[in-house]
Amino acid sequence: MSSRYGIVVSRFNREITEALLQGAVSAFRSRGIPKTSLDIRWVPGSFELPAAALRMGKSKKYKAVVALGCILAGQTPQFGYISQAVYQGLALASVLAGVPVTSGVITARQWKQAQERSRGVRLNRGREAALAALEMAE
Repeated sequence: MSSRYGIVVSRFNREITEALLQGAVSAFRSRGIPKTSLDIRWVPGSFELPAAALRMGKSKKYKAVVALGCILAGQTPQFGYISQAVYQGLALASVLAGVPVTSGVITARQWKQAQERSRGVRLNRGREAALAALEMAE
């Protein structure tokens, strides 16, 4: 199997997801995986992450796939439905693809919470998802 890793990133709430991506890339690089071994694909929103992760995983080009997104609560119940669908979809994608799919998807009630979980050196869900992908791939 390849030593490549896939990363699928939501464009929605891009300020947050770009910070998650930076954290993931930094984590891979800190473990000796060069950026040239990472394939990064952008999708419209978090709802599209499971389908893209499944497609990447089924290609058998990757040791693992990392999904990065940000779902913020609003005034309607959509937050709960989208969050549940994304998390269940990512778990199913991992099982169906036969490769680890890790989640760096933030679900937050406020923008500030999302920033706190995406910008820190110590607390960055993208970094955590990349480290989990590395561990699971081994």
